Amino acid sequence: MKGSSSAARSTAKFFGLTPSELRKPALRRQPSAASGSLVLRLPYRAPLCQDGLFGHLAATAVPGVEEWRAGAYRRTLRLPRGHGIVALRPRPEYINCRLTLTDLRDVSTAIARCRWLLDLDADPVAVDDLLHTDSVLAPLVDKVPGRRVPRTVDADEFAVRAVLGQQVPTTAARTRATRLVVAHGHPMSDPAGGLTHVFPDVATLATLDPATLAVPQARRTALFALIDALSRDEIDLSAGSDWRQVRAQLAELPGIGPWTVETIAMRALGDPNAFVSTDLGIRRAARDLGLPGTPSALAERAAAWRPWRAYAAQHLWATNDHAINRLPAGGKDCSCTEGTPP
Repeated sequence: MKGSSSAARSTAKFFGLTPSELRKPALRRQPSAASGSLVLRLPYRAPLCQDGLFGHLAATAVPGVEEWRAGAYRRTLRLPRGHGIVALRPRPEYINCRLTLTDLRDVSTAIARCRWLLDLDADPVAVDDLLHTDSVLAPLVDKVPGRRVPRTVDADEFAVRAVLGQQVPTTAARTRATRLVVAHGHPMSDPAGGLTHVFPDVATLATLDPATLAVPQARRTALFALIDALSRDEIDLSAGSDWRQVRAQLAELPGIGPWTVETIAMRALGDPNAFVSTDLGIRRAARDLGLPGTPSALAERAAAWRPWRAYAAQHLWATNDHAINRLPAGGKDCSCTEGTPP
């Protein structure tokens, strides 16, 4: 009985609900389809560098689908039974998660996607211990431990955005994605902020006339080859898919090269060993740190960081002066934490 009482207190602390309250929908003979909002606490294993994680999401946010507002990353969600909006606010010992759902039966799916997005189930101690054995990375790990890999709540969405963002700056990639959202996304109401749409799914995008997209022809060909493969379920981007097979399938599509393949593997598939050796920011950081500058030589050098090369990439990116490495001005509630209040 003592153990049960302790578990109940732990559940209430992290999720803001008792176990019986969490079980209520499942106990009903006919699950409720009611809409509503709830606030949860998402725990994580410290340390967690929140600036780099939330800074990346804020800097690459697609207006209408994502935003940084009042110290929280907010975005729309497409869920099995409806749509939703989540606001994720970093706190010293947990992530505050406010969910607004059109169908409360989607709550467990929404929570899982938010944890995946923020890489909250990573083992930062194991990652940092290995990376710290490298003399080049050790000072970076000492300075900022607990870096996470920003992922996605929708793998298909991220893959589409990755292709749209090939060979263009972050601002241009956001502009292209925004145009797609405004023209073809699912409209949403957001009384608490400025979110307007759910990103269009691949079934919708597959019906479009490619000529209507204002992107270069090569990019258009690559984008619709990807959309066609995803809409036909020929490529599976779920977390449980075969990472090697998906890489091979993506590489076979016209106009999709190593940068896009590894970016999708890192952030959509969640491969902790993905490494974007062709990325200009990674190569610039490598040069400044005295690491090999060519993609092939850098990839060979990065073998020492297996199986955590995706986390090594976060440390390398963080050496650049870029908006992805910091929270927006005026929105900084907390920084990298060791699990204790500042």
